[in-house]
Amino acid sequence: MSKTTMLYKPLGMGFGMLGGLLASALFNRTWKAVAGQDDAPDAHDEDRAWGEILAAAALQGAIFAVVKAAVDRGGAIGVRRVTGRWPG
Repeated sequence: MSKTTMLYKPLGMGFGMLGGLLASALFNRTWKAVAGQDDAPDAHDEDRAWGEILAAAALQGAIFAVVKAAVDRGGAIGVRRVTGRWPG
């Protein structure tokens, strides 16, 4: 395992956790703006319709994927700036 990869792994894990928190906050804020509700539905919410549950899941998945990609890419660029090598 290269030094670059060894440096990137723990940083990537830390940034991943921060990204998860950011994505969760962004989803909650977006859901509130879009649906006008404080709580997004989940699959076990008996009082919510299928369409609402699936729409919330799709929105949440899209937000988490975009945040993860941005965090991963930013982390790789940061490691390259510090080490001069792209992690891999």
